Amino acid sequence: MLQFPLVVTTQVDLVLVLVSLLALWTRLSHLSYPNAVVFDEVYYGQFVSLYMKRVFFIDESGPPLGHTILALGAYLGGFDGNFVWNRIGAEYPSSLSVWSLRFLPALCGALCVPLVYLLTLELKFSHLSALGASALLLLDNSLIVQSRFMLLESLLIFFVLLAFFSYLRFHNSSHSCFRYCWLLLSGASCAAAVGVKYMGVFSYLLLVGVASLHTWRLIGDRAVSHLSVCVQCVCRIVCLLVVPVLLYVFWFYVHLTLLDRSGPHDQLMSPAFQASLEGGLSRITLGQPLEVAYGSQVTLRSSVSQPMPCWLHSHKANYPIRYENGRGSSHQQQVTCYPFKDVNNWWIIKDPDRQELVVGSPPRPVRHGDVIQLVHGMTSRFLNSHDVAAPMSPHSQEVSGYIDFNVSMAAQNLWRVNIPHREAESESWKTILSEVWLVHVNTSAVLKLSGVSLPDWGFRQLEVVGEKLFKAHSSSLGWTVEEHRYGTSQEQKEREAELHSPTHIDVERKISFWAKFLELQWKMLTVKQEDSEHKYSSSPLEWVTMETNIAYWLHASTNAQIHLIGNPVSWGVAILSLLSYQLLAAIYLVRRRRGFKDIPDSVWAQYCVCGVCVCWGLGSEFCSLPVDGEDSLPVSLLAGSLLPASAKPRPAGACTHSPAQSDTPPCAVRVRVDCADVRLLVLLDLLPFDLRHTGAIGQSAASTQVEGLLGHPVPLPLDRHTPQCMKRGV
Repeated sequence: MLQFPLVVTTQVDLVLVLVSLLALWTRLSHLSYPNAVVFDEVYYGQFVSLYMKRVFFIDESGPPLGHTILALGAYLGGFDGNFVWNRIGAEYPSSLSVWSLRFLPALCGALCVPLVYLLTLELKFSHLSALGASALLLLDNSLIVQSRFMLLESLLIFFVLLAFFSYLRFHNSSHSCFRYCWLLLSGASCAAAVGVKYMGVFSYLLLVGVASLHTWRLIGDRAVSHLSVCVQCVCRIVCLLVVPVLLYVFWFYVHLTLLDRSGPHDQLMSPAFQASLEGGLSRITLGQPLEVAYGSQVTLRSSVSQPMPCWLHSHKANYPIRYENGRGSSHQQQVTCYPFKDVNNWWIIKDPDRQELVVGSPPRPVRHGDVIQLVHGMTSRFLNSHDVAAPMSPHSQEVSGYIDFNVSMAAQNLWRVNIPHREAESESWKTILSEVWLVHVNTSAVLKLSGVSLPDWGFRQLEVVGEKLFKAHSSSLGWTVEEHRYGTSQEQKEREAELHSPTHIDVERKISFWAKFLELQWKMLTVKQEDSEHKYSSSPLEWVTMETNIAYWLHASTNAQIHLIGNPVSWGVAILSLLSYQLLAAIYLVRRRRGFKDIPDSVWAQYCVCGVCVCWGLGSEFCSLPVDGEDSLPVSLLAGSLLPASAKPRPAGACTHSPAQSDTPPCAVRVRVDCADVRLLVLLDLLPFDLRHTGAIGQSAASTQVEGLLGHPVPLPLDRHTPQCMKRGV
């Protein structure tokens, strides 16, 4: 029965409140300073602008959730995307809310401090230990710097910490009715961590490993009923396996739904993907006939021509009679792959048994296994191959446009259509959707782009060859019909005029979300990166000794600087703690082997579990190099020693900025890191410092710009001419 007065009692951890307030103050205070582009803001800002304009892009560094979160902060601040992110140090206009751009990363960075405090308590350590751990993160220079700018590292660390804290809260709340809410939050946080950067996979694997161990012990506990064991196992599988996968897919669904317009990165994707975007290729392919028929006029794009596309091409020029190395050729018409739209890219699908080069009524579709001829639209030469060595690839067959020189070289111009990934209910050759192999009937060679550039006599175009099927790799054999129309003119002159003024038939065609999702996943994992090591990259030993740092920003007139460098105190404590743990673990193992138990079994078990997390966290920093594709300095060895897979900044000293208009050299004695009102001075007398680490990116972020839907030139981050630092955000 309700009794009065009603009294509510609660407990407040004042230490937790204090460290939380200090974290918010150091991360959020004066967040708009400096009012200029700082370090990787020049990289991620481009994607934020593309989000605001809903222009498609692909970032080779990882999944889109981090970019989406940054774009959300910009959207809440009223950013319209009309800012050119072309150089570090560029002043933000007064109309742009710098605070909103940096707020969400700063908030996540601030919340990491109380999360570490709570996480330490969930690991069954004392409040004093929790205070020490949170204080080390609170005062770490590198974490403060990375949290205060529009970067992804603080987001990644926050979701990793939240995932482990939520799981430990679930594990320690064995009798709570709401404990599965913590488990669900843990799974969602894992999905968010992987969605920000692929590095989060290492933390996710560790959490799944710990959960698997706990589940295995649960199964062996005979005090728990069979029904309870089954229910708990199903809940763990759903929350830690199914939910993260579904959420990971959901991040891409949001990404692809928002970015529905053609942009500068379309060339990385397949024609089907490009045609699904508003503008760009879709303006060309809209209303094309769906099924390729006899008499169709088509352009054939090579599936292996990445990142620059190229199309099967021919022109009124023959192969030289003899090459520079003395080998002879057929002297027939050249067939190449041309990386530009051109009227000479058009080919006509012909039935070998008929003379017509127009589509009949009704159209007769080309199907898997059919034998066809390909007639070049502008020269009427048949696509041909024979047992003559290709000009640049002598192990392969030459491909040419057949010319009858009356020298006993008969035409061999029959090609069989092979659709390896055809639909079960239909074997028709479809525009954009079907990737086909063209198999030469006489020799069984497959039409293939070799990728080698021809000499000047071939106008530096790409070589096309016929390669034996058992020698060729399947991924390099495909051709896709990109542009397609039904031919209506039989006469050559009329057909040439038709090729210059195409007509279309209205047919609606879409690509499914799953097809776009899988293709985008593959592109992010396989986009070619430069193999050469960056001259400013750092070695793992330098991560520990802090011999190098990254100059984030330099004021042109006052010489005020922001550098990314660890706090010697926190990093030194972390390193000594790791070494001490390894030494104590070895001593305890030897003594326990001899029968001496210096600490109780429960404490030893806790010691081992924490050690596994520590070793995994430090090891993931090294194992994640293939995932990131770069040598980089950890954000903090402290974060790596407390939790696994901490985020990492860009290579130490790589692509730092030193504006040309500044005549004052970088300070060689001390570095000032502006963090709100906190001015942290790091004496460089204690740390070696090389002035070479202050090299400048330059005034232009990319040498190639495109006029996108933004209404102004858009930097092209993934263009082959873009500096490597811009490609990788360093």
